[in-house]
Amino acid sequence: MALEILMPALSPTMEEGTLAKWLVAEGDRVQSGDLLAEIETDKATMEFEAVDEGVIGKLLVAEGTANVKVNSAIAILLEEGDAADATVSPAQSAAAAAPLTHEANAVDAPAATAAPAAAISNDGTRIFASPLARRIAADQGLDLAKITGSGPKGRIV
Repeated sequence: MALEILMPALSPTMEEGTLAKWLVAEGDRVQSGDLLAEIETDKATMEFEAVDEGVIGKLLVAEGTANVKVNSAIAILLEEGDAADATVSPAQSAAAAAPLTHEANAVDAPAATAAPAAAISNDGTRIFASPLARRIAADQGLDLAKITGSGPKGRIV
């Protein structure tokens, strides 16, 4: 049975947030504890982890989408044996959210505070690193491809 991944409440007062960045793509296999997305609240940017394991069937909310209501569906997680075309009802997947425009993003936060994009090694594979680790590496001029991660599954933290 396909499971909905819901927008988390990252603080007791959070009612909506911005889905800043997906760390997975449709078709990716995820395990419990894997990072799925970066969520921005009015106070911080936090990473959102998977609770269940399965395959990402569909991303319902695009990167950079603001005003995503807490407990609204943001993705579909397929369990073992689920069809790739598993869907949810339109009422469940409708999120009252609007993508951020470049002008709104420029006003809300300075560009210097944005985390660098996910690093790609010379052989084309993604380097798994936390946003803070990517930012520190960029500031210090370090190549993440030459660093061995000590976090979960070799993630650079």
